[in-house]
This record gives sequence, C-alpha cells and structure tokens, in this order.
Amino acid sequence: MKRAISVCCCAAVMLTLSPFSARAEEVSASARAYVLYCPQNEEIILSKNKDEQLPMASTTKVMTALITLEAAEKENRTVTFTSQMTAEGSSMYLERGERVTLDDLCVGMLMQSGNDAANAAALTVSESFEEFSDLMNKRAQEIGMKHTHFVTPSGLDDEEHYSTAYDMARLLSEAMKNKRFAEISKNTSMTVDFIDPEDKRVTYPNHNKLLKLYESCTGGKTGYTKKAGRCLVSSAFKDGVELVCVTLDDPDDWNDHIRLFDYGFSHLSALTFEDEAVEVPIAGEDEKIRLIPEEKTIVSSHPAGDFKRRLIVPDFVFLPVKKGERLGEIIYTADGEEPIRIALLSKRDIAAVQKKKTLFDYIKGLFQWH
Repeated sequence: MKRAISVCCCAAVMLTLSPFSARAEEVSASARAYVLYCPQNEEIILSKNKDEQLPMASTTKVMTALITLEAAEKENRTVTFTSQMTAEGSSMYLERGERVTLDDLCVGMLMQSGNDAANAAALTVSESFEEFSDLMNKRAQEIGMKHTHFVTPSGLDDEEHYSTAYDMARLLSEAMKNKRFAEISKNTSMTVDFIDPEDKRVTYPNHNKLLKLYESCTGGKTGYTKKAGRCLVSSAFKDGVELVCVTLDDPDDWNDHIRLFDYGFSHLSALTFEDEAVEVPIAGEDEKIRLIPEEKTIVSSHPAGDFKRRLIVPDFVFLPVKKGERLGEIIYTADGEEPIRIALLSKRDIAAVQKKKTLFDYIKGLFQWH
C-alpha cells in the first residue's frame, strides 16, 4: 500500500542570495518595506527592509480579528455598542444601543475595516484597551513577531504602535490557519443581521480589491493612514503552494502584490514522493508493526529528481506502542538543502503482551518469594 506525501517546491532564499536575483530585480516593489513569504517552510523568498519597524495602519485588525474569533469560538457573545466604543475613520456604522455578535464585529473589521468594530471587540474581550493591547502583544510573542508592539486595536496612529513586513507576514500566516478568519477574509462582501434592531441588515464590501484582481488570492487586509501610507497583507494559494505578501507604505500595492505573487508561483512546483508503509519486527513476538509516513506538506527549492532517499528504522520495536508514535523516519536530501524528514508513525495501539506462566515460572516465583 502506498502513501502519497505531497510536497511543494519553494525557493526559500532571500532576495540577495536568490539564484533568480536577476529576475527578482524585475519585480522589486515600490513599498518602503515588503516581504514575499512561504508559510509552508517559514522562509522568505523576496524582501526589502523586512525588519524595519513601521506603522501598519488597519492591517492591525488581522490581530484584533484573530483574538476576537478565538474568543468567539468559546462564546460568541452579544455586544451592545456604547459611546466608549466609537472611533474616527473607517466604520461599520454601529450606533449606540445596537447589538451584534463578536463574529459580526470581525466581519465589520475584515470587510469594512471598521474601527468601531475593533474598539467594540476589544472592550468586550477585555476590560480596557490597555488590557486588550496586552493580549495582542502576548499573542505576537507566541507567533514569533519579534519587532512588533501593539497599542490600538484599530491601527490608528500611535508612536508606540508598529510592526515590520516580516512580522506581519507571520501574523497573516497564523491568522489564515483559523478557519473562520480564512472564511471571512476570502469573501468580496458579507452581510450582517443585527440582533437589535432586528430588521437591520447590512452588506459590507471587502476593501481588499486583490480578491477580484488576482484569481489565486485567498484573503488579507488593507490599511491606510497618512503616516503609514498604503499597507496591504495578502495571501494566495496555487497548485499546492501557499504564499503571503506584505507591503508597507506602498503607493502601488495592488500591482506590487500581483507581481510578487507571480514571481513566487513561477518558481514553485508541486512534487509527490511515493512512500510505502514499513513493517518492523516486534521484540519477542512473531508479528510485525506497520509504520506509515506522516501527512506533511514540505517545501524545497529542488525538483523531486534531485533527492536521495534514506530509510531509518529500528531493528525491532518494544511494546507497548501508541498509535501515531514516531518510530522511524524517511530522510530526503539534495545538495545545498536542509534534509527533509518524514516521520514513520505507528498505525495502531499495541499493548504489552502478557505471557502465560509455565510451571517452571511458577516454581521459580515461589523460590523468589521465599
């Protein structure tokens, strides 16, 4: 029985080191900072000023929406809009006393970039804006955003509110793992049915025009303030390859994202390694245990034919064994690449065998007792 393991081929090198650097110059963006990122192997493909700390405007709402949706998964609370939640700038046009759910607020954030929705979410999930910013910064640390500090849930300007192109790429990659975030983010418009007033129903268009401009786009978030300039984080998926693009302070963001995505996808291809299940003897038994390759998406800059395969398994396995336990691995290597390791996992639980005692064992036990 064969098990297909899908892997993606991804150019996982920075612009200055890329073998396609001549081509890369043709797709350089007009942004002050940008990153083209491959989440599948956590590698940067192209970048400029990737760690420069800059304001990121309403792309901040990727974090606000992610935290809010994670809270809504536990309890999709009803929110009554208050005067404390009002905000200047873009809005989903909530009025005092109106009631919607946390999930609805995320629709307003990701479609309409509602600052009022972001404030309402922050003051519902937390007791104050300060407490919510603590949640944002804690989540940023968990994601690995090392050069980011959040102050506002909406992304309105603040001297202590900043991020980097690379950190925002990591943030969107994490957010797209949340099924509800990905579902909302991919829509060109969504409708919210208010709880109060019951007859209020509003359809919000998505500010992310890239969803219509680029067929492979799967989501993202726009942002703009005079200080930050035009900011855009977006994701795309094509032929098994996932990419995330971030541009900060970019007057030509739509076209830059399209050019960067096209560059990335033109150098990526999907590969398939066919690996059979492996059988290994069980110590002291006449039977064998069946090990199957893990389901894992891998990225590499080499075609499949460049790889050499090496199987590493023990001579025998001791019981007990749990289903999914790692008991061996298949290693693929190619020149200049980190080894690709595919774990071999136990297909089922196998308990330790309790052997029946012989008469000799019984007599031996009596002497040992004395």
